[in-house]
Amino acid sequence: MKDNSPISDQQYLHSIYSSSSAASKSLTDLIHSLSQEQIINQDLLLSLSFALRSFTNLQRFLELIPLLVTELIGVKGALLIPFQDDGSLWREQLKMLPNSEDQELFRKLFLLEEGKKIGFGMQEKNIAMLDRLVTRHFYSSNVIATSIVSRGRQRGRLYAFDKKDIVFGSNIHRKHMQIVADLTGVAIENDAIFQVIRNHEKVDRQISIGAEIQSQLLPDQCPIIEGIQLAACCRPAFQVGGDYYDFMPTRSDLTDIAKSSGRWAFVIGDVMGKGVPAGLLMTMLRGMLRAEVLTGLPPDSILHDLNQLALEDLTQSHRFVTLFYSDFDPQSRKLRFANAAHNPPLHWSAKSKSINRLDAHGLLIGLQPEAEYGCGEIFLQPGDVLLYYTDGVTEAPGISGERFDENRLITFLDKFATEGLGAKQILNKLFERLDGFVGVSDHHLEDDASMVVLKVNEESTLPELT
Repeated sequence: MKDNSPISDQQYLHSIYSSSSAASKSLTDLIHSLSQEQIINQDLLLSLSFALRSFTNLQRFLELIPLLVTELIGVKGALLIPFQDDGSLWREQLKMLPNSEDQELFRKLFLLEEGKKIGFGMQEKNIAMLDRLVTRHFYSSNVIATSIVSRGRQRGRLYAFDKKDIVFGSNIHRKHMQIVADLTGVAIENDAIFQVIRNHEKVDRQISIGAEIQSQLLPDQCPIIEGIQLAACCRPAFQVGGDYYDFMPTRSDLTDIAKSSGRWAFVIGDVMGKGVPAGLLMTMLRGMLRAEVLTGLPPDSILHDLNQLALEDLTQSHRFVTLFYSDFDPQSRKLRFANAAHNPPLHWSAKSKSINRLDAHGLLIGLQPEAEYGCGEIFLQPGDVLLYYTDGVTEAPGISGERFDENRLITFLDKFATEGLGAKQILNKLFERLDGFVGVSDHHLEDDASMVVLKVNEESTLPELT
């Protein structure tokens, strides 16, 4: 029998309280559940951030991305399509979870001819093409996508997918997915930078070895030659340069004492270009020239023969060489010279207190097979100064863009020679003025700069070691 007796106020209040408690508990459980989910998601993102800071293998890092997306969003799978640094599809780094889904889609991506082209990922139409390809493959699934961008460049595309009846793609899901995409972009960008640095380090090691070898080929000190002082310096624009100077006795069978009073060859040259190629050619020419010097031929014949020997190698390298060759007899103080289109050395006469250029006609080494060279000569007098130099000196740009030029070099040479400075002092002063003009503290020049100073001793002055 149905009880129709009225509910007491106490029973009514108890009923309301019970319903309220149940709702409160459900709300508390929901809040707790959401809090736990947030903690889990935060931990996942923190783990990815830690991996980004500490990873050394990009492939292993990228393998984490699909797994992280599925966990953050709670979907069946995820797909990562990265681009290489040149914008082409990075087929070797395609990643998908679950793995059972990837074979057919990966085959389509590998066969995508457009994806092999440089700059593929930088065009919006190609991104849309990828989206259509992925959507068609997952025709029975919901798919959302986002771009992987770093420093304004497309670095790839990230997808999440699940069954049609699974609802996802909320703002929270998309934000989580974008965070993962952004961290992925940073990882790819960092790896590209790391590869560039590593390649530069390899090149630097090779250049350092080349520079060490080249520094051993240039004279580490000037020889002692009766009646004159010598000072020289080569300052390459890079670690390895194309400038070259040398001092060579014309006879190798003499003792050191005998060499000091014998004939010597002085040479300065410049291989067109900078860096390793120019340095290698300079090294080759040094060996050829040293062999030619021992023949005892006059300077014009030396340059003629050197041109014949080096022509084929220089033609293949598309480079030429300027070279000034001279030989000096300490007994007579006669200097003979020939010039292959190099900057003519400057001769300061102690008697006339004036400067002239030492020049003779001649073409670049490596320009023509039958090039002919003229030969000049001069008798140096006590106190005379010769300055051999390369165009890296006169072509050096100042802060205002103006060149150091030959006139400025002549002015300073005249000043320091008139002051009666020694060869080493003149050389140091000239480089000081050049550095001051260029305005650099680390002595970095745009082109290799070399200078050799020869000063004839006054009659009462003994030879100095420089």
